[in-house]
Amino acid sequence: MDLEVIKIAENTTNYKHIKNFSHKYKHKNTICGDEIEITLKIKDRKIIDFGYQTKSCIYCQASASLLSRISKNKKIYEVNKFLEIAKDLFQDEHKSTPKYWKSFNSIFKKDNFQRKDCLLLPVNALKKIINRYD
Repeated sequence: MDLEVIKIAENTTNYKHIKNFSHKYKHKNTICGDEIEITLKIKDRKIIDFGYQTKSCIYCQASASLLSRISKNKKIYEVNKFLEIAKDLFQDEHKSTPKYWKSFNSIFKKDNFQRKDCLLLPVNALKKIINRYD
């Protein structure tokens, strides 16, 4: 197992349920059973707060932790740009991305391709919320 994944997953700062959320979505991986629930507070097209709760493997937890930390205080269009290219990072780790998303390269890489569905579960859940928002 990749130690970087464990290190990232250990940061549970945003592992929470936001009480006065503006958006909420629960997503399940039908293959392995991993589940994630994301609650967001969005104001003026900006993610003000991001909470997540999971019943999942360490890969999904790491992805959710990183996504929650980086998405906070970002405009919806900035987050959406990353969400659109996230799946491609497994194929092309050197894809040009804004610098604040580069930390995903440490887990979204060819070595973790077999855990792609686990890593993308939080990304896909956030996509659903943002697609509903627009």
